Amino acid sequence: MTTKGNIILNQLQIFQKIRRIAYQIYETNSSEEEIVLAGIVGNGFIFAQKLLEVLNEISTLNVILCEVNIDKKNPLNTITTSLNVEKYANKSLVLVDDVLSSGTTLIYGIKHFLNVPLKKFKTAVLVNRNHKKYPVKADFKGISLSTSVKEHIQVEFSHERAIAFLV
Repeated sequence: MTTKGNIILNQLQIFQKIRRIAYQIYETNSSEEEIVLAGIVGNGFIFAQKLLEVLNEISTLNVILCEVNIDKKNPLNTITTSLNVEKYANKSLVLVDDVLSSGTTLIYGIKHFLNVPLKKFKTAVLVNRNHKKYPVKADFKGISLSTSVKEHIQVEFSHERAIAFLV
């Protein structure tokens, strides 16, 4: 794992933010028996897995993990999930991604779940940028940053390490 820019979140800070977001998700869903963490393919799914680990440690919630397959370059392509709709219908669902930049990926993910009756629907991101072209927000966020349009945030997850940096 190599950094290519200025570090904005080191490993300890990322794990602290994951823990805080997990507590927020638990507090929001404390009356539920079961929730679904729907991680967007790639880092969003890895982030959801890390949230799952903490939620299993701190709560009695039955947490179901779901991978949301979105073609980030062509988000109009068909979106699929690793679970059948029946597994998350009428449940509380949190859509998870690593970075909210323009909002394109998140808004198409939200659009997919609008066709499903859900009890609650929330979004969680590790890094929230302020360059949205869609009216989408993160309900749970690790950090919010104002950056220039030309700058990019990259998050790298490995088995035991994580880092976020500005490029």
